[in-house]
This record gives sequence, structure tokens and C-alpha cells, in this order.
Amino acid sequence: MSDTKRRSYHHGDLHRALRDTALAMLAADQNWTFTLREVARGTGVSHAAPYKHFQDKDALLRELARIGFVQLEQAMAVALSSGPLSARGKFVAGAQACIAFAQHNPGLYRLMFSADADKAADPRLHEAAMATFGVLLRLLQEGQQDGSFRPAALTALAAASWAQVHGLAMLVMNGQLLEEKVGPDPVQAALDVLLDGLCESDRKGD
Repeated sequence: MSDTKRRSYHHGDLHRALRDTALAMLAADQNWTFTLREVARGTGVSHAAPYKHFQDKDALLRELARIGFVQLEQAMAVALSSGPLSARGKFVAGAQACIAFAQHNPGLYRLMFSADADKAADPRLHEAAMATFGVLLRLLQEGQQDGSFRPAALTALAAASWAQVHGLAMLVMNGQLLEEKVGPDPVQAALDVLLDGLCESDRKGD
């Protein structure tokens, strides 16, 4: 490694370099069985170097999960701002963005919702997860305010919505939505069924 790279790490880039290496390993293997030693080797630094930035592997995993939630929130926000949409249309756009994120980042998505990403142990991770969940809450709240969604308890609507979208994401990642079982467009069909339950009247525009 050049002196230039060592100096850049010394000035704070090592944290990002370790993080990026771990994200690449997670994407390649779709699991997080790697060790900090392997992350250090992949980054080109000493085995002890990661401990200057992460107390242990669990701390690194929580940071990766935090990044995942930030990226997911951004993906959903972009989808919701893509054009003038009804409440129903926004819900579909946000749900599809979430499912697409999971499909393109299966290892990261699984980590985000695993026991190894302990949100109680990391306030920054908890904040990022809640910010992502907040996108859904705001979407549902806006739909209630304009009369599109039924005036049930917001927490109940959010729980039902999150459970179905997360379940669909997991099924898509695992290749389990087979056409012979669930038809040619199971994601949209499932979202339509969910929205028919959410909406105050059937199909308030797309």
C-alpha cells in the first residue's frame, strides 16, 4: 500500500474503506459470515486497523444495516417523487421501490432485518430504521387525510402494510413467487388486494 493511501486512511477514510469492503463482501456472498480480519485483508490494512473504527464485528454489521436503511429510505423517496400520484399510486410506487431494493441487495436487506442488526444497541441504526418506517407512516397518514384510506388506527394500517410488503420482498428475493402458483404478476396482484382493504372505496384512482 502506498504512503498516500495510508495517510488518507489516517485522516478518516479507513472507516469508509472498511465499510465499503464489507458491503462488497456482503453483496458477493449474500451473507455476513466474514470476519473483521477478512475485511481488513480485503481493505489492505493490518488486522488490528478495523478496531480503531469498529469495536467488533457486530458494530460493523450494525453500520452496514444503517446504511441499508438510509439507502432504502432514499429509494422510496425517489419513487414517491417521480410524479403526481394518488395515495394509492404512491403506495404502489413505494412498495415496488422497497421490493426492488431487496431484490437488488438481498444480503444487505436480510441483514437489515436480522437479529445481528440490533437496533436497541445502536441509536443511529434505530434512527435510520425509524426514518424509513416514517415514509410509510406519512404516506398512510396523507391518504387518510385526503379520504383515500380508511380511518382505522394508523399503527394497524402500518403493521398490515409493512408485513405484506416485507413478506413480498422476501418471497421475491428467494424466488418463490412462481407463476404456476401465484399467477403472472403476483406482486401487483397482492398489492391490489392489500390496497382494496386500505382504501375507503374500491380503487380511488391510480
